Amino acid sequence: MSLNSAEQALSSGRSRLTVLAGPTAVGKGTVSAYIRDTCPEVWISVSVTTRPPRPGETDGVHYRFVDDARFDQLIAADELLEWAVVHGSARYGTPREPVEKALREGRPALLEIDLQGARQVKESMPEALFVFLAPPSWEELVRRLDERGTETEEERVRRLETAVVEMAAEQEFDETVVNTEVSAAAAQLVTLMSSAASERDLT
Repeated sequence: MSLNSAEQALSSGRSRLTVLAGPTAVGKGTVSAYIRDTCPEVWISVSVTTRPPRPGETDGVHYRFVDDARFDQLIAADELLEWAVVHGSARYGTPREPVEKALREGRPALLEIDLQGARQVKESMPEALFVFLAPPSWEELVRRLDERGTETEEERVRRLETAVVEMAAEQEFDETVVNTEVSAAAAQLVTLMSSAASERDLT
């Protein structure tokens, strides 16, 4: 199924939350950005994070960048669907209200989050579709992280250590998409979302 035909299927189905997770540098953000640009029917959550923006990232589009004090306020007010400390440094979280609003409106909703967050969502929303984004190989994952060049050597080592644990969690997910090429991975993900919506129409 092409991205266009999958998008048409989504528009006729009922909403179901889809959670996309995978190891560091696998391209979760790139695949999500491709879907944002080519499949506007899909609503994509914008996470909050305490890490600084990377080159080319825009506040409110890629992430909502906040300081630790604001993140603490969001936790205290129970405004986050999930949150976690990622790679032993920055915190990331998913604002609750926009997700619930998208689902109430019947929009196909996508969360692009880390493994810890996916596990939290699975506890509270087990009916969601959980998709693991995998690299073609471990060597390719390392190459992508090195090519990105946004981490110090210490951060690089920490991320690769975390990636070993993240890769081992693939079996916890409903589906796996291998990110060999971004547009193909995006099309496969949207197809899975449309199939999930169709399954809900039959129940």
